Amino acid sequence: METLIWILHVLSAVGVIVLVLLQHGKGADMGAAFGSGSSGSLFGASGSANFLSRTTGVLAAIFFMTSLGLTYLSTNRNESGGVMDKAVPIQSVKPAEPAPAAPAAEEEPSKATEIPE
Repeated sequence: METLIWILHVLSAVGVIVLVLLQHGKGADMGAAFGSGSSGSLFGASGSANFLSRTTGVLAAIFFMTSLGLTYLSTNRNESGGVMDKAVPIQSVKPAEPAPAAPAAEEEPSKATEIPE
């Protein structure tokens, strides 16, 4: 079931991207309002929706529904399938005992303090 929703999700996302890139932008007609022609869509209604805009709306609705479905499926899992659920259990560690001190050796007098005559 989840695989089917993922396939629909990806296909609708790609479809929305393609259809949005194919459509004629609303801003392209603004130049026509300032002398290079007449445009009825500058401040008025943009007219009826064509096939591309209706299809984009349908695919966007499918995309949102599959997003909600995938969110619902991911939050209501009964099995422990998450990354954090499979973490290594924490083990208690005893603090390390300090190493025994070495016996103090007799120090030889330093030759650096002797001045040759």
